[in-house]
Amino acid sequence: MAFYVRPIDKGDIPQVTDIDREAFPNEWPSPNYYRELKNPLAHYIVACDTEKRIEEPEAVEQKGFSRLTLKLKQFLTGNRSQENESTHSQREYILGFAGIWMMADEAHIINIAVRKGYQRKGIGELLLISIIGLAMKLDTRAIILEVRVSNTPAQRLYSKYGFTNIGVRRGYYKDNGEDGIMMSLMNIGSASIQENLRRLREIHSQKYGLSTKGLSTSTGIAPAQPDNQ
Repeated sequence: MAFYVRPIDKGDIPQVTDIDREAFPNEWPSPNYYRELKNPLAHYIVACDTEKRIEEPEAVEQKGFSRLTLKLKQFLTGNRSQENESTHSQREYILGFAGIWMMADEAHIINIAVRKGYQRKGIGELLLISIIGLAMKLDTRAIILEVRVSNTPAQRLYSKYGFTNIGVRRGYYKDNGEDGIMMSLMNIGSASIQENLRRLREIHSQKYGLSTKGLSTSTGIAPAQPDNQ
């Protein structure tokens, strides 16, 4: 498999929303990612399959017509093929996404989610590597997150990257009242944090057979391709 990480764009939002609903079915309603895209505090990235494409409706409004206006135009002109030409496009297949909110000099990780069929393939960890790199680019001093008390695999992953437990939010998750553990990664611009990120990135590359050449900690976003391609 080959995939890469890049910033989100508007056309990704239907897939991102589907992944969010799959990953967090009890946290309803899902965030409005169209609104998030306009939020100057929010920064999102997506992991894309470099080989797979899907056909999905295109946002007709971007071309200056609402769907109702397009239907009326088809009726008046008799051009029934225009809808297929205008409202469908080949999109990259999104495997997962991650997002942060910037608050002063802190980045708050909002979510990291990967499609169920693509979990345990290193995608979630690469998204974490990339989001830490993005926070570094934005001159962040610290990264904060919450994780369910029961989600020990995620806690282990965050701890590996230097996050430490700083407290508990009682009843933080509204679906079942579960507590949320607060974790933070401080002084992310320090040499020790950057060296740890570089080392873990290399280990990740060796484990999953991916090359992360060009994945700079200053950007955190770059292509990731299998070494044998």
